[in-house]
Amino acid sequence: MARASGSTWFHRKQTRELALVGCFLLPALTIFFLYRILPLGWNVWLSFNSWSPLKGAKWVGIDNYQEMLFDDDVFWDAFANTLIFIGCSPIAIALAFAIALLVNSDLKGAAVYRTIVFLSYPLMTVAVGIIWRWLYDERGGFINYVLRSSGIVDQPVKFLQSFDWALACVIAAEFWQVLGFYMIILLTGLQSIPQHLYEAARVDGVPPYARLLRITLPLLRPSIFLCIVVGILNSFTSFDLVYVMTNGGPGHATELLITYIYKAGFGQTRFDYAAALTIVQFFLLVVLTVIANKLSGGNAGSLER
Repeated sequence: MARASGSTWFHRKQTRELALVGCFLLPALTIFFLYRILPLGWNVWLSFNSWSPLKGAKWVGIDNYQEMLFDDDVFWDAFANTLIFIGCSPIAIALAFAIALLVNSDLKGAAVYRTIVFLSYPLMTVAVGIIWRWLYDERGGFINYVLRSSGIVDQPVKFLQSFDWALACVIAAEFWQVLGFYMIILLTGLQSIPQHLYEAARVDGVPPYARLLRITLPLLRPSIFLCIVVGILNSFTSFDLVYVMTNGGPGHATELLITYIYKAGFGQTRFDYAAALTIVQFFLLVVLTVIANKLSGGNAGSLER
C-alpha cells in the first residue's frame, strides 16, 4: 500500500509540474546561492571577526561596527555622498520622463531622438568616466573651452579638483549614462497605457495636466518604481565611474560606500572592516528599496492575475 500511495503521489500532474519547475530553477538557484547568499553569509561572519589572509580569525564582536560608527569620519563622508547620489536620482528620472513624453508624441523624428538619447547607456562605464574626465579637464577640457570662449569665466574651472563641484560632476556623468535607460523604461510604460482612457478624458473635457496626474502617473507607478530601484543600485555600484574620474577625491569629496569598501579591503587589507561596511551597505539598500516600494503604493512590481 505504501508503494502504491507513493507511486500515486509521484504520478500526480501537479507533483510532476513542480518537479519540472524545480529542475529548471535548480541551476539558477545554485548560482544565486553560490554567488549571492554564500558571500553575504561570509561577510556577516567576517564582520564580527578580526581576519586577514596572513592570520587566523579572531572574534571581536561588534568592534568593527563601533569603529565605523564612532571613530571613522571617512565612513560618514562616504555614507552622506551615497545618500546624495541616491537623492539626485529623481532628477534624472524626471528628465527621462519629460523626454519619454516628448518622443512618445507625434514629434517628427522621434525615433531618431530615442536612439540618440539611448546611445549613452550601452557604453562601458569606464569609457564614460574617461570621456567626462576629459570634458571636465582644467586645461584641454571641452567645458572649460566653451566657458572661456564665451567669456563666462576668465580662468579654467577645476571641476574634478574642487570640493564643491566634484560630486556634482560625477553625478552629472552618471545621469548622462543612465538617462537613456530610464527613458526606455518609462516610454514602454507610456505605450502600455490604454489609449481609450485618454480619449474618454478628452471627451469629458479633462485638461492635459489632469490627465497626466490622474491617468499617466498612476499607471506608470511600476515603471517609476523600477527606475528608482535602478537609481539606488547605480548609487551602490558606481565604483568604476568614481574610480576613473576622481578615485574618491579630492580628499573624500566623492567617496562612496562602494569605493571605500574597495579601499578598506584591497588598499588597507582590512577585509574584516570591509565586510562590515558591505553589510551596512546591504541593509541600507534593502531599507531604501522597501521605502521606495511603500511610496509607490506597496505592490510595485507585483504581477496581476
